[in-house]
Amino acid sequence: MEPKQAFGQALKALRTSKHLTQEDFSQVSSRTYLSTLERGLKSPTLEKVGSLAAVLDVHPMTLLAYTYLQLERKVDLEDLIARIRKDLADAALASGPEERHH
Repeated sequence: MEPKQAFGQALKALRTSKHLTQEDFSQVSSRTYLSTLERGLKSPTLEKVGSLAAVLDVHPMTLLAYTYLQLERKVDLEDLIARIRKDLADAALASGPEERHH
């Protein structure tokens, strides 16, 4: 499965779990564009991920985490969160204090 297909599955699953229609996203996206995302035909920009997540009332990382859980079926949520926590901690240790505040 390609990342854009996994994103589409994640987006649709979150949308339907929240009982939202594609029309509920009309302030941030056309129904046609949302449909192309859900069918895995296009990939969104980071700005669009943020806008979609706002309508879903979730953090953008929730949408991305769900995407990668679709892609990496052998990884569970706890493993993914542990990996992210470690990666971020390692990055914070490698950067200087002035970089951590930006």
